[in-house]
Amino acid sequence: MYYLVIFVKICIFADVKYDEPYFLFIMNLNKDHTESVQSPSKNTAQGSFLETVVETGFTIMTFQNETSEVQLLEKDIDSSFIQFHFCVKGQCKFVFNNGTYSLNISEENSLLLYNPQRDLPICLEVDPTSWVVSLLISIKKFHGLFSHEADYITFLSEDNQDKKYYKDGHISPSMAIVLNQLINYNLNSTIKSLYFKGKAYELLSLYFNRGEEANIEQCPFLVDDSNVVKIRKAKDIIINRLSEPPTLTALAVEIDLSLKKLKEGFKQIYGTTVYGFLFDYKMELARKLLESGAHNVNEVGLKVGYSTASHFISAFKKQYGTTPKKYIQSLN
Repeated sequence: MYYLVIFVKICIFADVKYDEPYFLFIMNLNKDHTESVQSPSKNTAQGSFLETVVETGFTIMTFQNETSEVQLLEKDIDSSFIQFHFCVKGQCKFVFNNGTYSLNISEENSLLLYNPQRDLPICLEVDPTSWVVSLLISIKKFHGLFSHEADYITFLSEDNQDKKYYKDGHISPSMAIVLNQLINYNLNSTIKSLYFKGKAYELLSLYFNRGEEANIEQCPFLVDDSNVVKIRKAKDIIINRLSEPPTLTALAVEIDLSLKKLKEGFKQIYGTTVYGFLFDYKMELARKLLESGAHNVNEVGLKVGYSTASHFISAFKKQYGTTPKKYIQSLN
């Protein structure tokens, strides 16, 4: 049976009582998009966002689920904040009203949430091998950023300032670059806050950009979605074969790109070289394995592609400034 669905670029909620569902305006036309649920899915593990405070009233949260289980993320958010959620990879599901409704967000899609009439706590189920980036910004801060754009951004107008909004959208290639740079940050920790602040403002600018695409002159290669898909495929290949990764030439052939485009495109999206990305990924995986306590140093080294313990220890120390053994001791 088909149901009526009212869908506009910016959806203004009709006034509802607090005990009614948030998403009354979404009807069951696409069962994969929204569904009635009783509670967060079973067989989930509790996860947590990696949070970076950009400035007062403005926070970036990232999460990578590299496990084989669904991870549940929960965070209390009060009604003074606008939420921007980006599913960079895989799929996630928002659960609302204590499990009354859920909303699936698939790869390369975004969701904006704002309700000045009630708090909107985050209850997010993240599928295995899925990445999520969320921006939380207070309405006061947001007004300050776009004070001259009220006519363009609908919910900043005086007539709409007390109404609730929902907007979903597609992540453009230029937005994907910024999101991946936030997730794969590997610069000095002392400049992380400054770097994230710049990227947060860049992401908001791209999100509200009225043109089709930004940075075309800067990187025309990435305007082509097929090229972005190929670069992401290259990233998946080196992760899946981290013990014996292909050469750059072989990788370029496998994804059907020239070697030059592979190098340039990979650095644009992930902010580093192919092997630089792989090294950071291996070290982060090694750190998590060590923290789990389920493997000794030699076993972890083998799992991340090092045939000898000495090479693994040297690489780990280069990345974190300490040996794996001392790192484990520091956890106790």
